[in-house]
Amino acid sequence: MSSQSIKHLIFDLGGVIINLDTALTIKAFAELTNKSIDRVIEFSTSHSGFHAYEKGEISNSEFRDVIREMAEREITNEQIDLAWNAMILDLPLERIQLLQQLKKDYSIYLLSNTNFIHMDRVNEVRSEAGHPEFNTLFHQDYYSHIMGKRKPDAAIFEQVIQEQNLNPEHTLFLDDNLANIEGASRLGLQTLHVTSPLVMMEYFNNGR
Repeated sequence: MSSQSIKHLIFDLGGVIINLDTALTIKAFAELTNKSIDRVIEFSTSHSGFHAYEKGEISNSEFRDVIREMAEREITNEQIDLAWNAMILDLPLERIQLLQQLKKDYSIYLLSNTNFIHMDRVNEVRSEAGHPEFNTLFHQDYYSHIMGKRKPDAAIFEQVIQEQNLNPEHTLFLDDNLANIEGASRLGLQTLHVTSPLVMMEYFNNGR
C-alpha cells in the first residue's frame, strides 16, 4: 500500500476512536447473572440475539430479555444497561484532534458495529468530555444497527463504497478486529489493523 495513494479513510469506533475493554462487560455480566466468565463468553458468542441487536433487528427490550435468558433470574433494565456499557471507557482528545486534522486532507468516514444502548452511552462520554458530535467529525457516520448490516459482511462495506463512490484501492479501513480487516481486504480496501490505539496514532504521525 502506497500511503500517498490514500484519499479516503474509514474508521471503526470502539477500540480505535473510543477506548473499550470488553473484559469489563464480561466480568459485569458474570457478576450480575451469577454465571462463570466462560459461560458468559459461550452465551454471548453463540446466541443469535447479539448479532441481531447489532443489526437493529431486535429492540432494546428484546435484547435485555436475551440477557435475562442468560441470567435465569429477575434483573432490572438499569442493571443490564450498566453491565452492557461497562466496556465503554474514555474518548481521548488527541484522537478527536487527529480526526479534525485528517478531515482537511481526506474524506473520512465512521463505520461501527454498535447498538442503541451503547451509542447512548458513547454519546454521553463524548458530550461529558466536551467533544463535538460524530457527524461533524466525519463526512458520514455509519452504524450497523441503523444500516441493518454488520462487519465483516461484504454488504456493509459495499454500501459505504457505493454511497460514497469510493475506489477501494485509494481507501484505507482501520479496525481493531481482525475478522473485519479480512472482510474489508476481500473487497479490495486497503487496511490497517489497529492492534492498539498507538498503531493508528503512529501511522498518521509518521507523515502518512
